[in-house]
Amino acid sequence: MADADLAKLEEKQEAQLVELGRMQVALDSLKRKAGGAAGTVLGKISAIFEQAMAAAYPETTAEQRQKWLVVSACPNPKFGDYQCNSAMAIHKFLKDQGGDNVPKAPRECSQKIIECLPTNDMILKTEIAGPGFINAYLNKEWVASKYARILKTGPDAPAVPRQTVIVDLSSPNIAKEMHVGHLRSTIIGETLCRVFEFCGHRVHRINHTGDWGTQFGMLINHLKTAYPEFLDNPPNISDLTTFYKEAKKRFDEDEAFKKASQESVVTLQAGDEYSLKCWQILCDISRQQFKMVYDRLEVFGMVEKGESFYNSRMPGVVKELREKGLLEESDGALIMQAAGKQFPLMVQKRDGGYGYDTTDLTAAKYRLQECEADRVVYVTDAGQGEHFEMIFDGARQAGWLDPAKHRMDHVPFGLVLGDDKKKFKTRSGEVTKLVDLLDEAVVRSRQQLEERMGNEGGTSQMTREDLEEAARKIGYGCVKYADLRQHRITDYQFSYDKMLDLKGNTAVYLMYAYARIKSISAKTGVKAEDLAGVLPSVDHPKEYQLVLHVLKFPEVLERVMDGLLPHLMCEFLYQTAELFNDFYRDCKVVGDPLQNNRLVVCEGVAAVMKHGMFLLGITPLEKI
Repeated sequence: MADADLAKLEEKQEAQLVELGRMQVALDSLKRKAGGAAGTVLGKISAIFEQAMAAAYPETTAEQRQKWLVVSACPNPKFGDYQCNSAMAIHKFLKDQGGDNVPKAPRECSQKIIECLPTNDMILKTEIAGPGFINAYLNKEWVASKYARILKTGPDAPAVPRQTVIVDLSSPNIAKEMHVGHLRSTIIGETLCRVFEFCGHRVHRINHTGDWGTQFGMLINHLKTAYPEFLDNPPNISDLTTFYKEAKKRFDEDEAFKKASQESVVTLQAGDEYSLKCWQILCDISRQQFKMVYDRLEVFGMVEKGESFYNSRMPGVVKELREKGLLEESDGALIMQAAGKQFPLMVQKRDGGYGYDTTDLTAAKYRLQECEADRVVYVTDAGQGEHFEMIFDGARQAGWLDPAKHRMDHVPFGLVLGDDKKKFKTRSGEVTKLVDLLDEAVVRSRQQLEERMGNEGGTSQMTREDLEEAARKIGYGCVKYADLRQHRITDYQFSYDKMLDLKGNTAVYLMYAYARIKSISAKTGVKAEDLAGVLPSVDHPKEYQLVLHVLKFPEVLERVMDGLLPHLMCEFLYQTAELFNDFYRDCKVVGDPLQNNRLVVCEGVAAVMKHGMFLLGITPLEKI
């Protein structure tokens, strides 16, 4: 088999493995729903307290009780597992209402709520603390039983209504290399897609490429003049940045070339067949370069719907906005005012052309009406925040966006900085190509693994194939995690040394923790089927703390989906690894009378960590 054919086969197999992972996630979701275990611990205990509030104070409305319902995990396990802080708000309401039966203090309200708690097997006991906090202690038998289901049906997802979600991510420009600035949009967007999918939503990954505009006249003219036989002998333009710079230099310095380029724009937008062939070649070359990045990041299933996709729809949108009386004429152009903004949306230029505002308005209409999306998420840099606020407002004015039915979000993110704390670039001052950045992470990961093998001798030997696989998974995983662990709105300093640190909050730390857990199970020789029906041991404080933390996985998913904040999943996984280390230090597993019960704890942690890392786009290793 030729090398090229072998490479294609390997590429296909990699894509199939990722797709199998997604199918497994979907299967796990169906199994959870069939088992009736979907939902969060926080949601279940909140529902119990809401029932108690309704029984204790039937004169209040459901809307009022929802407003007052405040249940959260106890910050200190000494004072319970969860805490209800609703009594103070209820007392204030009753006091404001007046009358003879107003409780003297919030603690009386707390006591009445406790007396009205419905019969359940979840809460073992309650205590009133401070001015009226209700501390709830969970029934350990209930906790153990719920945890054991993880081994049978996988980690739970929150029980949420199924929606159609569109995520606009990555969005590179045709004829330009993907650089480190595209890293965040691609990684953050893909993680959000995986979280939405895991929670049962129908997700569309949309790559809104910059494949149209005035710059294409310049690029097409350069292609025609620099490579005159390009139709019969397509050029091997592997360096898109150089190609773009060459075209831009000629455009700035050669007046004849500039004029010809401007004419090329007109012929392209008029649908000239020859110009469209030129444009298509540039798009195809760019897609090959983009694919190299997406394959490394294991981002598959994106549908490209670039700016050109909306060309045929834009005239209709302008007509609709005009008929609805939403457009104003300004110096020959058509503009649309946005609420609270100093500048309007430019819907149609004075020469009849369209720009970004028209494209994005048209995309919003297409996504909400034709795709029937319930939620649309745009993952772009923070600098575009105001633009999308205006687009969302325009969609609302036009009647496409109904806030009662739809949700549109801009997911802004900060910059990636270099050692000098300035925008990340190469030593020569060029913007770093994303492919080069990712490949360097693999090189450094391989070096680290080889050093460990040399230092630890035969106990840590790997075959060359295993080493290469581990280097890729660790290298790419560390780049992703280093980005995702930051609050997305902040800038962060890119450092290979920090992201490959075995002791810090890094992907490699999580991967080693996961491999360690799997090695514990391997040492015992106990198989997964041998643990069927076995409950986890939860009597030791470290056992119980770890088990209860793991059960909060669905709550974290809810917060990630609501706030569109992937770093919350990173925090959860890191805390899980830390708590597991505390548990393993204080609770003997191998050879202990409670070995199998504690193996259930270990396997539950491993399952949640594996799923959590998958959501972050990280593939763990069973052994390192």
